[in-house]
Amino acid sequence: MAKYVFVTGGVLSSVGKGVSVASLGRILKSRAFTVGAQKLDPYLNAEPGIMSPAQHGELFLTKDGAAADLDLGHYERFIGVELSRFSSVSAGQVYRTLLEKERRGDYLGGTIQVVPQLTDEIKRLIRRGADANEADIAIVEVGGTVGDIEGQPFLEAIRQMRNEEGRDNVLYVHVTFLPYIGATHELKTKPTQHSVNELRRIGIQPDVILCRSDFPVSDSIRDKISLFCDVDKDAVVALETSETIYEVPLVLEEAGLGDFICNRLGLAAAPPDLEGWRSMVSRLKQPRDPVHIGIVGEHVQLQDAYYSVREALVHAALVHDCEPAFHWVDSKVLAAGDCAQLRNVQGIVIPGSSHYKSIDGLIVAARYARNNRIPFLGIDTGMHAMIVEYARSIPGLEDAHSSEFQPSAAHAVVDRTPNGDTTGLRQGTIPCRMVAGTKAGSAFEAGLSYERHRHSHELNAHYRAQLRNAGLMPSGVSADDQFVDIVEVRDHEWMVGCQFHAEFKSRPDLPHPLFVAFVDAAQRTLVEGAQPSLPIT
Repeated sequence: MAKYVFVTGGVLSSVGKGVSVASLGRILKSRAFTVGAQKLDPYLNAEPGIMSPAQHGELFLTKDGAAADLDLGHYERFIGVELSRFSSVSAGQVYRTLLEKERRGDYLGGTIQVVPQLTDEIKRLIRRGADANEADIAIVEVGGTVGDIEGQPFLEAIRQMRNEEGRDNVLYVHVTFLPYIGATHELKTKPTQHSVNELRRIGIQPDVILCRSDFPVSDSIRDKISLFCDVDKDAVVALETSETIYEVPLVLEEAGLGDFICNRLGLAAAPPDLEGWRSMVSRLKQPRDPVHIGIVGEHVQLQDAYYSVREALVHAALVHDCEPAFHWVDSKVLAAGDCAQLRNVQGIVIPGSSHYKSIDGLIVAARYARNNRIPFLGIDTGMHAMIVEYARSIPGLEDAHSSEFQPSAAHAVVDRTPNGDTTGLRQGTIPCRMVAGTKAGSAFEAGLSYERHRHSHELNAHYRAQLRNAGLMPSGVSADDQFVDIVEVRDHEWMVGCQFHAEFKSRPDLPHPLFVAFVDAAQRTLVEGAQPSLPIT
């Protein structure tokens, strides 16, 4: 039977619950436990896959092709697990399930209430998530902030679970923020006290309080929080903003939180093994030479819209002992003809998204990379822009386009995916076979890779031979050779597009091969006005 750790947030949103859950998972996994993670989101959207990244940040893609909250990316990268759709639950999904049951007559015409019907469904989904992950310890994050009206049924559900699962099988962690008052130069604990009081009013007494702060938290402040919130001082942990988020597990371990949780849950744990993680963090904190990477997209004002791409580049750069310097380039500016922001980059990445209104700016970026021989990586829609640009420029298909953006295109070189599922998507983890002698083939140690897909359009098979003959090579294909999953420009130093979302499989201690190869090519590219360093004899 799984043990449960429930994580709530207080004072304000974006306080760092996702990284906290991921970090807890890392230190518990280091003790040889199987750790699962799940996100409960109180928003009423039933389909996270159609939520705008401009409002919500990126949509993370699970191994079975489900679009979910970006916090699942934190869980996977830190804990080293592959999660499924069962690790993502929204209030909209819960309410929809209740209404479907009611229409089927499952309630026999009885009254449907928040308690017990709604809370019972939430608890069922929590247990389903733990079972799906085969977890010894299931860490469950409740999205939003304590006090939000839409989050109350979720808090009531996790309150009930302590009684049902047994008090020794459930532990509550509350993540709060300590605001700093500049006029008096002090951190204030009162918002944390109010937040914990609200939790206690609901019936939840936190066992652990993680205190997020941009400034050092003194022992006297921890004593005060321990006293007024009725929490052991050892369980009041200061989480000062770190130089890198990957340092947080080490901070929690140093504070003794791993042993505290194991003792509270009655777990016999192996000694923690974090040496590899510690070494990786030490390398991340060392100064390294920059490699200038342009990330082109429609939502660059909210950089969280491309969070996993950014992190995948950080992971890959560590392999080459360099550090990415990001240049966020608005595709709408490129579409207007201004390419000035691309002049000083050593590599260009176009992330995928189902929310692009136009790919005109993406096509400009692909053309710039090809003409100026800048290393290029296009993901999903970025690959589509690369194909369209190449088809227009080399074989001379001037009207080439993607039918996703121009349904009446004379040459739909990117068209709707044949044989998609009932939603019209090709989704989930699908094997990709590498073609020998290509750049993509060289990037992967194995000839076969299992990659995550979620898309409705791809390279039109009718143009495959024509584009190959013109120099756009299929370098990764499906196992049956029906679909092209990777393309590359034959006469370019490194210009590759992939249909799948490589960024979601990258880990800080196991970067994705395509990103590693891309950064390798980028760091060897001289920017405008730069000169190579000369050896001193």
